[in-house]
Amino acid sequence: MAEPAAPAAVSSLPREVREQLAELELELSEGDITQKGYEKKRAKLLAPYVPQSQGVDPASQKESRSAQMPPPSAAPASSSSSSSSSSKFHRARSGGARDERYRSDIHTEAVQAALAKHKEQKMALPMPTKRRSTFVQSPADACTPPDTSSASEDEGSLRRQAALSAALHQSLQNAESWINRSVQGSSTSSSASSTLSHGEGKGTSGSLADVFANTRIENFSVPPDVTATTSTPSARPAAIDLPPSGIVKGMHKGSNRSSLMDTADGVPVSSRVSTKIQQLLNTLKRPKRPPLKEFFVDDFEEIVEVPQPDPNQPKPEGRQMTPVKGEPLGVVCNWPPALEAALQRWGTTQAKCPCLTALDVTGKPVYTLTYGKLWSRSLKLAYTLLNKLGTKNEPVLKPGDRVALVYPNNDPVMFMVAFYGCLLAEVIPVPIEDAGGQQIGFLLGSCGIALALTTEVCLKGLPKTQNGEIVQFKGWPRLKWVVTDSKYLSKSPKDWQPNISAAGTEPAYIEYKTSKEGSVMGVTVSRVAMLAHCQALSQACNYSEGETIVNVLDFKKDAGLWHGILTNVMNKLHTISVPYSVMKTCPLSWVQRVHAHKAKVALVKCRDLHWAMMAHRDQRDVSLSSLRMLIVTDGANPWSVSSCDAFLSLFQSHGLKPEAICPCATSPEAMTIAIRRPGVPGAPLPGRAILSMNGLSFGVIRVNTEDKNSALTVQDVGHVMPGGMMCIVKPDGPPQLCKTDEIGEICVSSRAGGMMYYGLAGVTKNTFEVIPVNSSGSPVGEVPFVRSGLLGFVGPGSLVFVVGKMDGLLMVSGRRHNADDIVATGLAVESIKTVYRGRIAVFSVSVFYDERIVVVAEQRPDASEEDSFQWMSRVLQAIDSIHQVGVYCLALVPANTLPKTPLGGIHISQTKQHFLEGSLHPCNILMCPHTCVTNLPKPRQKQPGVGPASVMVGNLVAGKRIAQASGRDLGQLEDNDLVKKHQFLTEVLQWRAQATPDHPLFLLLNAKGTTVCTATCLQLHKKAERIASVLCDKGHLNAGDNVVLLYPPGIELITAFYGCLYAGCVPVTVRPPHAQSLTATLPTVRMIVEVSKAACILTTQTLMRLLKSREAAGAVDVKTWPTIIDTDDLPRKRLAQIYKPPTPEMLAYLDFSVSTTGMLTGVKMSHAAVSGLCRAIKLQCELYSSRQIAICLDPYCGLGFVLWCLCSVYSGHQSILIPPMELESNLFLWLSTVSQYKIRDTFCSYSVMELCTKGLGNQVEMLKARGINLSCVRTCVVVAEERPRVALTQSFSKLFKDIGLSSRAVSTTFGSRVNVAICLQGTSGPDPTTVYVDLKSLRHDRVRLVERGAPQSLLLSESGKILPGVKVVIVNPETKGPLGDSHLGEIWVNSPHTASGYYTIYDNETLQADHFNTRLSFGDAAQTLWARTGYLGFVRRTELTAASGERHDALYVVGALDETLELRGLRYHPIDIETSVSRTHRSIAECAVFTWTNLLVVVVELCGCEQEALDLVPLVTNVVLEEHYLIVGVVVVVDPGVIPINSRGEKQRMHLRDSFLADQLDPIYVAYNM
Repeated sequence: MAEPAAPAAVSSLPREVREQLAELELELSEGDITQKGYEKKRAKLLAPYVPQSQGVDPASQKESRSAQMPPPSAAPASSSSSSSSSSKFHRARSGGARDERYRSDIHTEAVQAALAKHKEQKMALPMPTKRRSTFVQSPADACTPPDTSSASEDEGSLRRQAALSAALHQSLQNAESWINRSVQGSSTSSSASSTLSHGEGKGTSGSLADVFANTRIENFSVPPDVTATTSTPSARPAAIDLPPSGIVKGMHKGSNRSSLMDTADGVPVSSRVSTKIQQLLNTLKRPKRPPLKEFFVDDFEEIVEVPQPDPNQPKPEGRQMTPVKGEPLGVVCNWPPALEAALQRWGTTQAKCPCLTALDVTGKPVYTLTYGKLWSRSLKLAYTLLNKLGTKNEPVLKPGDRVALVYPNNDPVMFMVAFYGCLLAEVIPVPIEDAGGQQIGFLLGSCGIALALTTEVCLKGLPKTQNGEIVQFKGWPRLKWVVTDSKYLSKSPKDWQPNISAAGTEPAYIEYKTSKEGSVMGVTVSRVAMLAHCQALSQACNYSEGETIVNVLDFKKDAGLWHGILTNVMNKLHTISVPYSVMKTCPLSWVQRVHAHKAKVALVKCRDLHWAMMAHRDQRDVSLSSLRMLIVTDGANPWSVSSCDAFLSLFQSHGLKPEAICPCATSPEAMTIAIRRPGVPGAPLPGRAILSMNGLSFGVIRVNTEDKNSALTVQDVGHVMPGGMMCIVKPDGPPQLCKTDEIGEICVSSRAGGMMYYGLAGVTKNTFEVIPVNSSGSPVGEVPFVRSGLLGFVGPGSLVFVVGKMDGLLMVSGRRHNADDIVATGLAVESIKTVYRGRIAVFSVSVFYDERIVVVAEQRPDASEEDSFQWMSRVLQAIDSIHQVGVYCLALVPANTLPKTPLGGIHISQTKQHFLEGSLHPCNILMCPHTCVTNLPKPRQKQPGVGPASVMVGNLVAGKRIAQASGRDLGQLEDNDLVKKHQFLTEVLQWRAQATPDHPLFLLLNAKGTTVCTATCLQLHKKAERIASVLCDKGHLNAGDNVVLLYPPGIELITAFYGCLYAGCVPVTVRPPHAQSLTATLPTVRMIVEVSKAACILTTQTLMRLLKSREAAGAVDVKTWPTIIDTDDLPRKRLAQIYKPPTPEMLAYLDFSVSTTGMLTGVKMSHAAVSGLCRAIKLQCELYSSRQIAICLDPYCGLGFVLWCLCSVYSGHQSILIPPMELESNLFLWLSTVSQYKIRDTFCSYSVMELCTKGLGNQVEMLKARGINLSCVRTCVVVAEERPRVALTQSFSKLFKDIGLSSRAVSTTFGSRVNVAICLQGTSGPDPTTVYVDLKSLRHDRVRLVERGAPQSLLLSESGKILPGVKVVIVNPETKGPLGDSHLGEIWVNSPHTASGYYTIYDNETLQADHFNTRLSFGDAAQTLWARTGYLGFVRRTELTAASGERHDALYVVGALDETLELRGLRYHPIDIETSVSRTHRSIAECAVFTWTNLLVVVVELCGCEQEALDLVPLVTNVVLEEHYLIVGVVVVVDPGVIPINSRGEKQRMHLRDSFLADQLDPIYVAYNM
């Protein structure tokens, strides 16, 4: 294409365009874009600024924008783009282009106009990130014509013929580029696949704009006229500004240019993820539609916002309606007394007359059943049923029994014979669909069916067991199958006659219907109702004997059965039955049948009209002039109007009379409700109702005037049936009559209607025996009405209008929406590229106290990610604009994967069930909770705090005690002389080496459970001396120097520790780096070495080589390590003198640990603290030299280190050391050791316990077989610095109860950085207690105790018993005042073994003072110095007695303060949200949450197949909303093992956050919730 003339001066262009041009030049120069692509993009950019000649043929302007002249009436010239390329594309499609269906011009134009409104606003929406492998589309048979439906239509809703006129081309405008363009410059391209934005320089077209912003749209000054369908292009609505056309391609893959942008904190972050999060934040900042009401939150409860009725909402103003009567049912002298009598009459007097013609697969007539044959075969069947099944004395069937009819859809003849055979035998036929559905089983059961009739062919097709019996279907009763083919029937004797009595109220047949919830019920029709209905239909349709009718409907139920099987026989009609399978191969077959047989009546659905239009080109010479009635049985659908219009405009030239089109409305309960009678030729056609969607949502009829976009055009379905009476009642609550301008449920009273749901008396009363009441609640008349399940009103001239079904009603925030209307909107958005055969399902799910709309569509196999995402964004937009309602979730699933109804439609209730179970397996999903959920409680405002003193007074007045607790008093516990003599651990070791030199202190086990190393008192002392001398000689170290110990868990670590103490050095134990993941683990080692200012590193030869290796050099600077000494081969040299510290306050060792929030902190432990700690543990656990304990813990920090290295030396007991990593190769190791050594006390970590619970849970029998017995265990203690994981400890106890583990054995410890051991269960004292607290109150920093099983309750367990000499108090972290019993606050601790401070590079004094030496702000006369643990918890006095004889005070730990998430003014503990999330789906292995710029991010590990990844997004969003009142911002689905967990089994959430933001997780899917 020639390049347009350059504008006069580039400098005159807007800055944004100039920047985009520069960007383009750059792309060209870097080879990211071809010359041709460059020219196209440049032309597109400059097009608006280039003067255009007016008279250009539109076809030549493929790329440039044409400034069309607006009609003179519209003053502002709105520039609009003429996408003639797209209209040519539509015009050129042949009859095979079956995707052009479901399209109503009115609706499409409305949608286009709605989308155009948003064009100006620019807002980028982050597109989900998806791993490529995840969704392999199943190839769908793209060649077969659409066989399916959208929404609740059972067989495929209509399909619209497009390209009716030039005006329609406008509506087909290619609005591709509407999809968001991200803020200029933030375009990124993702390795994972499509990302959020489409390259720079694409012209500033519209964006997602209002989808999430929910600002109410202001009307244009000139409302676009969407009703005019004129054929001149210039008459296009004035103010519709359509976006420029042109398909947007993603950026070139090579240009992975990540934009540098500011996050909300103003920190530049260069990462794809944070770019998207920023976009998400920008999107969410915009105002929501309903402004939140101002209301005050009661201090104790979060109040969910109840949607207040809109004061401006339309209210009904008419008078109360009066029931409308149909014309009287005429008395025709020769009408039979029963339908069976009519069959007898025609079968004996008109035997040769044709009754029913069946077609073969190609649509050719294959067999005609005459009335004589129907009568004789029905008689044979009736006789067989009554006399030939079973014996004379014990017949299988008695009159009144129910019988299932299982016949294929292409065999109407066999079905008709079976149906009338049952009627003649006075048994009740129950026609059902092909065998298999569980819900059908419920119907068969409730009807008490034991016998099924079928054809031989059908029976052969049923699945069989090994021995040839028919399979028992799930949920079905046991059935006896009877084949009704003629050759198996016995001829009745001459003297046998069926009993044909006059029709009464006894049941004739049962028609099944599926309710909204998916259950199948049987509507019972009496013989008199069946007859009366046939009479009413005969009168309304004016049937006369011998007429031919063509039936395209399902002949087993509804209008297909009523006209084609029943009324047919009453009037001796001839029915041509066109099966659904023929329609799939030859869509025009029914039109050809009408032509060939000169049929007077045809029974169709909108779908059939549409298919005929699609295939119309194949057949020019058909004539429909014989039709006096074209009965459209789903004339009540939102799309039926345009189907009928389009069909008429196409086939009027083939003789179709306008007055022959007769829509009708039907329901299983009320049968035919209304039908339009054939009109008089030349008379004006009935008018249409153009209703306001907004009015409809409030249940009020308002003619739409203001906004043409949100109008619903409906056609009437004629008048009430002869002999019937109709009223409209309120859809919910008592059946109160509606006002004349109000929408309600249509109820019908007539002899022709269902009588009950078989076997369901309760539901029956509410449906079949309704007496309407007036506004004061008193009944109107005595006549019972039947609820039809249809919503509508009676218009002028008593015409009936239907606007929807009760089953498709979605009640959102007090407004009603119709599922079919929303489907129609979805289809009107350019769905061709994305939606497979128009299959869209809409339903609502109840989440957080309101219904939320979910839209699920099948995606075409060839749809691109871009197209799909674009379509989804636009659907949200259109629904928001037209229906003023937000969509909670929009999901695309692979083609042909939604559950189907028997005739190929979408099974809505099953789809909903799959969605809620997480088994829908979407391939694309978009959740919009931020937009939809407007009833969240107001964020909590922190009240100005009451002063601490008044709290104190308040507590005292209320008689509350201050929340404090303490362990036993150390002063009263006399210890042996040993401890008095030896202040230092080094002295104790020397004393033991002399007193009990050969007493073994340590045993180290390997994975096989064999002892690899032991250390007696003397061996440990000697080895320590040798290490000390090496430190002095080789290391040239002075007393007080810090030494890093880098050892695997074992005895070398212990000897090195005491070696340092002997030399006067300060040891720092550090976990060695992992050889396989140096880059991840070595930097932490490096950091501790630097922060601790270590003068030397003691390690093994292997690790020393690793530290200096080339791989290590890739992770850190290996040249700057301090002196590294390996302790593998030590010289036998005696130490001149063992160092003795001058005071016990001197530093003994440093304890470094990385917290879960990613903070590296080292604390200083003095010699006094070490002795105090060992003494407290010895007393609590009653440790002495004859005891053995087993330890399966990491020995690097906290209590794990103390138990591994210090306690044995102090107390003299033997420690059996089991390195936790050995369990990975032998899960039995820990438990078998405990059993083998008959250990009474064992210590482990949560990760060890979890490993055993998950890995050995199903192998308890095997443990028994190995002889493992845990009855010896008195205490099994989990060492932790977190809230006790009650679920895990309880399941561990339950699992191993069978091998002798006492239910009282398992307990936990509690420690923190400031004090590594505050609680430890020990041997004496009461068992740990548990309480249930209310989660909602916890968020408000309050404790409310509740009963077990209370909703939103959380089970907390006491963390062991407080150690001797330890005191704790619960303090308000802000005011630093003490709190009362059972109040939540920070746990403060005072004890001899509290650490003496943080060891930091800068020795930050203020931090020290705050954490380590703090006084209460009041109420403590003793002025005790406390250390702050940083954990929230509470103390509660129990009824139990402590060892001291006092009542026992239990300490409950709730969680670490620095881990909590502050959201909406409330305090959340991540673990609570994670617990909820982990419960939602079996495939969630692990979960972690964190916040980023106030967005809640949930990361879940998927242990199932990747197809399940997107199922998790709605489930996670739902559960967090329901249980925590929070909206999830981002859901990230990752592989198992991605969430980092430290050695204590704690999740490293901050590491995870950093990896996510740096885009290092390689997620399977990232969903950004809107």
